[in-house]
Amino acid sequence: MENRVALIGIIVANMDSTEKINELLHQYAARIVGRMGVPYHKRNVSIISVVLDAPQNEISTLSGKLGMLPGVSTKTVYAKLGEETP
Repeated sequence: MENRVALIGIIVANMDSTEKINELLHQYAARIVGRMGVPYHKRNVSIISVVLDAPQNEISTLSGKLGMLPGVSTKTVYAKLGEETP
């Protein structure tokens, strides 16, 4: 299966989920290009961006597992690589 480049945006409203988030990200460490976390204290949330280079099914699986955690929301964006631009 061909790899895709994707960004998973994660918003964490329940800090009790952070340990499980880190466990899941560790499981996919070989596929992660980079990650950045920003605590937003004013709104009492953390925002995490994770860039992956992986098969689409692995990206979807990770995003789904993260999104099922209490107080965690995710959104995945895929790069349009290989497509011609006008």
